[in-house]
Amino acid sequence: MEWIYDVNLGSVALRLILAVLFGGVVGLERGTNKHQAGLRTHILVCLGATLAMMTNAYIFENLAPNADPARLGAQVISGIGFLGAGLILVTSRNKVKGLTTAAGLWASACIGLALGIGFYAGALIAGTLVFVVLALLPKLEVYFYNRSRVMEIYAEVDSMANMREFLHLIRKNSITIIETHINKADTVNGEGYSLNMSIRIPKKLNHIEIIELLSTFPGVFLVEELE
Repeated sequence: MEWIYDVNLGSVALRLILAVLFGGVVGLERGTNKHQAGLRTHILVCLGATLAMMTNAYIFENLAPNADPARLGAQVISGIGFLGAGLILVTSRNKVKGLTTAAGLWASACIGLALGIGFYAGALIAGTLVFVVLALLPKLEVYFYNRSRVMEIYAEVDSMANMREFLHLIRKNSITIIETHINKADTVNGEGYSLNMSIRIPKKLNHIEIIELLSTFPGVFLVEELE
């Protein structure tokens, strides 16, 4: 089995096939959940990283023994940042999206690098753990998230007078305001004010009850929790 650790036709084929497999497993989870980077993107990233690392190993073994065997791999890590940056979006409501997908894409590249250099055990364990994190941990994350006493709220109010009343009523209901950002904006009902705030809620109320309570305040068009 020593041939799988050398750079030969058989090991090259094996590593590239494994890159498609591992990249596909991660990408399939992202794609089925309608994220920006899906099956094909993750496969191509993992495949490209594997090829880059094998090319570096080939150069080191056959053409330039004094060359840095990790140089191309380092460039892959740097280059994946451009793809990751394109996946991370900040919406008009200051909600950040795409961080987990960008991290998964970066992890796929690292798995590809491990496969390219013949570190099969590391790639197998890492690939399994990445899939577990992406596929199974969200349920655990939601469990703790829904029991958190801190909430990020986005609201739209029709006037500054009602905005002040809105904040007053929040405090009156034993809700602690940690941080607020108020901006004049085009709301769902025309011109008004948008509010992003962090609050700490009392133990007697859950997240759904808080949203329902805030939605009843005068002049409020929209209230939603930001993830």
